[in-house]
Amino acid sequence: MNRISETFARLKREHSHGLIPFITAGDPDLETTYELMIELAEAGAAIIELGVPFSDPIADGPVIQRASERALSSSKDGVGVADALELARRVRLKTDVPIILFSYFNPLLQYGLERLANDARAAQVDGMLVTDLIPEEAGEFSALLKTRGLDLIFLVAPTSTDARLRLVAKRASGFIYAVSRAGVTGAQTTVSDGAQKLVARVRAVSDLPIAVGFGISNADQVEEVLSYADAAVVGSAIVAEIERQTAQPDLVEKIGAFTRALLPQGSD
Repeated sequence: MNRISETFARLKREHSHGLIPFITAGDPDLETTYELMIELAEAGAAIIELGVPFSDPIADGPVIQRASERALSSSKDGVGVADALELARRVRLKTDVPIILFSYFNPLLQYGLERLANDARAAQVDGMLVTDLIPEEAGEFSALLKTRGLDLIFLVAPTSTDARLRLVAKRASGFIYAVSRAGVTGAQTTVSDGAQKLVARVRAVSDLPIAVGFGISNADQVEEVLSYADAAVVGSAIVAEIERQTAQPDLVEKIGAFTRALLPQGSD
């Protein structure tokens, strides 16, 4: 049992649920990302999603797009897969909270899939979520990760067919990421009615934990999602707060406080 499975097993024993924050590697810079990851773990994150900056993030809304732009321009050579892995390696020395690399497939291909699997294991990354990798084309990558003990997490959406849900259930490990609505990432004022229905459909075909993301931006929405899912993913709201607080000397502490405020009383 790896760290992701252990985390969800512990949450189940404690009759609790998890918060999964997302941040972009290198936003606003690599050293601050390192400090933010440690702070998020201390703030109660069940799992941390670390985004690999990409120049054409088609699944992301403007907030995370800007974060990728800031990261790519934060140093002469930009920030890439190797930097994200080095962050994970350093953070692992400080916390056992699972770390997932969140990426598009192109940067991973450029890095080299076997090299990535080996280096991710060495850095003690726990899994990968590749937004534009469909399960029908994930066989080679899935096998590489599986032999290294890494999970491959897939996205499902309200528009996913029952056949697609069954395929994802067969291929996924760790947990399944249920997208709350069609479209790109970004904070929303309400959680889509389709999210709960999607979770029920996934539970009918899989025993894996289910995390719901896309559009979750405040404590009320987190609490709503956790009434029917195992974890809530918050990305754009945290990244937007990083953007707002970038010039502040206590940025890390403010993001920690923002994250703690998202957690319902009694949750991890």
